[in-house]
Amino acid sequence: MNVSASKTEVQCIGKERQLVKITLGTIELMQSEDFVYLGGVLSHDLSCDKDVIRRIGLAAGIVRSLHKVWEAKDITKSTKVLFYRTLVQSIMYNSQTWTMKEEQKRKLRVFEMTVLRKICGVTWKDRRRNVDILNELSIERDINTVSATDLFLFWTCYPDGQRQIAVYTIIWLHTWTRGKGRPKKRWIDDICEDYMDIGIPI
Repeated sequence: MNVSASKTEVQCIGKERQLVKITLGTIELMQSEDFVYLGGVLSHDLSCDKDVIRRIGLAAGIVRSLHKVWEAKDITKSTKVLFYRTLVQSIMYNSQTWTMKEEQKRKLRVFEMTVLRKICGVTWKDRRRNVDILNELSIERDINTVSATDLFLFWTCYPDGQRQIAVYTIIWLHTWTRGKGRPKKRWIDDICEDYMDIGIPI
């Protein structure tokens, strides 16, 4: 097997930014802070900020390409919602791995409401509340809940008797590695918060 040095990069993942020097033969490989792997952006600091922004950009491109669908009078709103869920929301397919902050969730909500207003044929100038738009389209949960399919995966992977044990185990495995200061939000923290939001104890 031959490895192409010009197409190979290295990445150092951790809390602190470090420079590493790895050579392939006589060529020193370039170190990257972020790169796209299997459609997702992997950042050196393990944050999902750039991946969320990239996904919104890709989804926005799909929305623009479907402008004739949103404006069509002979297509029902329920069918347009199916288009949205199938072709637009599917761009967020790796959202199971995201640990999002409130700012990232806000950006996703703004993007979703922009699309839903297109489906309803209204703009921000019409002064219609988001909740009215959601009710008109019979959408009970926003994109942050819908895209968080990790809840479903976590719920189905562990039966009732094992789910709480699994949560305690994951938390314990991560506790000893956390340093001083305010720790970063973990994936399991997101899971616990999302379950509390929908009223399901774990």
